[in-house]
Amino acid sequence: MAAYALVTQNFKFASLFFKSKDVMIFNGLIALGTVASQTAYNVFAFDCPCSPGRNYYYGIAAIGAPALAFFIVGVMLNKRTWDLVSECRLRRFRKLSTAAAFAVLGSIAGRAVVAPLTWTVLSLLQGLAYTCALSEFTDPSSVKGFPTGYHSEDMAKFPCKESVPTELESFWAEIDRRLKYESQLIGWVVVAGTSLMVFLIMCTRHCSSPLGYQQEEYWKKYRANEKTLFRRTAAVHAQLMAAKYVESFFGFVALENDEKEHVLEHQAAASPICSTEWNRVSGVYLYREKNGLPLYSRLNKWATYNKQNAREEDFDKEMEVFDSLIA
Repeated sequence: MAAYALVTQNFKFASLFFKSKDVMIFNGLIALGTVASQTAYNVFAFDCPCSPGRNYYYGIAAIGAPALAFFIVGVMLNKRTWDLVSECRLRRFRKLSTAAAFAVLGSIAGRAVVAPLTWTVLSLLQGLAYTCALSEFTDPSSVKGFPTGYHSEDMAKFPCKESVPTELESFWAEIDRRLKYESQLIGWVVVAGTSLMVFLIMCTRHCSSPLGYQQEEYWKKYRANEKTLFRRTAAVHAQLMAAKYVESFFGFVALENDEKEHVLEHQAAASPICSTEWNRVSGVYLYREKNGLPLYSRLNKWATYNKQNAREEDFDKEMEVFDSLIA
């Protein structure tokens, strides 16, 4: 029963993680997942070598390597990363200014850095990795009453209490407390600095945006709904096209009842979409306006072009506004 409950809770967490559309909830779930990973790592995996020359590299790797891995995974899972890749491949950034490119990169990095920062802060607040890394650099003469004649080789053993020489065991608590104090101080400084930076970035974005709060909220809802409907419709369209070609090969197609309903309802409207049209709705998009009317997405822009029979090049004069933190 306990195993079943654990699997159920993890499944619920994963569902919330992938279905969440709210940035704060999404980032919060990432942080909670990182907390769980950090706790499990410290309980089952962290084991300081307590050896001079190795402590530092192991401690730094214990903080830095998982943080780097979390960052890379965060970049990979961000849809905007692949929008930027598409923009580079399709248009070579011809319609994306340097400032806009940096804004998009900042958005990608801002989302990807949540888990690495959480990992780093937790590591510093717990102090295990920092104590392991910096123990051999502790100056014995700075500890009151510490015997003379001991060097970094001896100080490197302090993260492992059982390895400390008997005559130095009375100093273990003080050295451990000092190193953890330093580690936690750095951790709280990182928390404060990050909070201040996020606040300043949010203020700058809202102050520099020409959109009002209500229109920004509308834009966020529009893009969320467009994304959901586009994915759902694309799945049905792909199913219709697949059913059409499978039937042409075998002479029939085996469909479930709900799939048959989709085929019967939409088969007449389904047709192949050329690569040019796919390319026009793919890539980075910054908010634009034409004659005061908003164009909320590449799909919105594509529909406007088709309706007016306009060329895409005619829209280079539209106003661009960075939306780096909205998605």
